[in-house]
Amino acid sequence: MNPTIYDVAKNAGVSIATVSRVLNKPQKVNEETRAAVLQAIDELGYTPKLEARTRALKESGRIGVITPFFTAPSFVQRLRGIASVLTPSDYELVIYTVDSFSRLQSYLETLPINGNLDGLIIVSLRFEDALASRLVERKLQTVLIEYPQKLLSSVEIDDIAGGKMVAEYLLKKGHRTFGFLGDSDIPEYGIHPISHRLVGFRQGLNQAGIELPEEQVYLVPYDMETTRQHTFRLLDSKTPPTAIFAATDLQAMGVLRAAHDRGLRLPEDLAVVGFDDLDMAEYVGLTTVRQHLDISGKLAVEILFTLLAEPSRPIQHVHLPLEIIERETA
Repeated sequence: MNPTIYDVAKNAGVSIATVSRVLNKPQKVNEETRAAVLQAIDELGYTPKLEARTRALKESGRIGVITPFFTAPSFVQRLRGIASVLTPSDYELVIYTVDSFSRLQSYLETLPINGNLDGLIIVSLRFEDALASRLVERKLQTVLIEYPQKLLSSVEIDDIAGGKMVAEYLLKKGHRTFGFLGDSDIPEYGIHPISHRLVGFRQGLNQAGIELPEEQVYLVPYDMETTRQHTFRLLDSKTPPTAIFAATDLQAMGVLRAAHDRGLRLPEDLAVVGFDDLDMAEYVGLTTVRQHLDISGKLAVEILFTLLAEPSRPIQHVHLPLEIIERETA
């Protein structure tokens, strides 16, 4: 006989209400109790049946997307790419937003058990191998965007190569003094590609015999006004840069505003390069590194569909190319 919720409760030494909370609102259950319930579920091989039966009657599936920073422009564009492939299909898009590591952990612990998803896409979030193993063991096909994991397929870019690309581009333009502005927000559950872009930028400059002093590097909160204020500090330094690499397009907008406020000509007095190629970049004429945000979302869904059709297919790690899009600012 198939194990029931009563069997799980008995095995874990809790009430059926607690088992239900672990499955539906895991963040409201303390870690020790949640672990005991999950262990019982794994030992018994328990899977809730009601949701699966309900979904079968609808003749449509569900694809979940776990994402942080839902309102950040880069995540919106990735989701747009995901939705563009899912919308014409028979799959419903379900979005799970993450604001803490505990919430991410609870999603990864319970979503594979509930049986209410056919597949999962995880955007720019890091997690340990044990949680990846859980997804694999429970046969919830999963594709990652931006965070490589050996057990799961992924769509990735090389942020170090992107930073190096910017350095080489600006050096060819004749610049010899530089500034760097990036995002300082590093949540416990997220990734920080900015640090890799800075490493690549420094590598590119070092190959030309140029050092990037620490006082020319600012990691600041992810908003345009704070970036604008720190751009003034760069411009007022002893060796003001003739070129600034803003590691996100949103922060590049803050740099552009500061340059405008100082009456600087772009790119004659100051060159500015961003990273992402958001929709707004073309509108303001920003030179930037294009990382194909929409395409990353589309590819993730296409890989997931392939895995759903052929679960035995080998893991794929797709690397998207980066390219400098030259516009008016550099």
